[in-house]
Amino acid sequence: MLNLFYAAGASSMAAHILLHEAGVPFRAERVDLANKTWAQGDYHLINPKSCVPALTLEDGDRLTECLAILTWIADQAPEKNLLAAAGERRRYHELEWLSFIATDLHKNFITPERHNGVAANFLSRTAEGQAQTRVHVAPRLAYVDRHLAGRQFLMGDAFTAPDAYLFVMLTWARRIGLDLTPWAHLQAFAARVAARDSVQQTVAVEGPPHSLRVAGDTPA
Repeated sequence: MLNLFYAAGASSMAAHILLHEAGVPFRAERVDLANKTWAQGDYHLINPKSCVPALTLEDGDRLTECLAILTWIADQAPEKNLLAAAGERRRYHELEWLSFIATDLHKNFITPERHNGVAANFLSRTAEGQAQTRVHVAPRLAYVDRHLAGRQFLMGDAFTAPDAYLFVMLTWARRIGLDLTPWAHLQAFAARVAARDSVQQTVAVEGPPHSLRVAGDTPA
């Protein structure tokens, strides 16, 4: 059976959701990112990069990096159409979205605070850091909002792998108090995906996202 190494609310949540979408049996192994440990000890031995997700395959091989793991999961259930088949033009547009989310959204949520001990979490906990994140992330979310006009999901009317990743980014936006009200298409997308069984199953294990707003601030 597959082992998914995850931290609650981290980017690994996208893989957690997609495994349920694909109907692939797996075990969810929770990781303490602050201490770099899991139930059986040193997480660095699982992933020397000490980040999530990591996915151990049935033959013992291990994948890391969200884009690669989401692609692999989708390919295990081709009948679910979570990614188009190799050679189909649609697949490369799906990979285009996965790459955009990984490099333009995901990375811009991460501030230097993650690396100097101010925040053990992967998102900023300070008002200054959260404000800095909003400056970088907002124009990118605005771009996605424009794309979603007239669409249910990123690729049209069907849920695909990039949608799972985008949904997690929107939970991060809310956690740092980024008001999604200006982007009606993103708001509708987030509500639509949140209602899916795969997300409900994932939240039942990981717990709901918790606000990282500084005490005394009013959440958006």
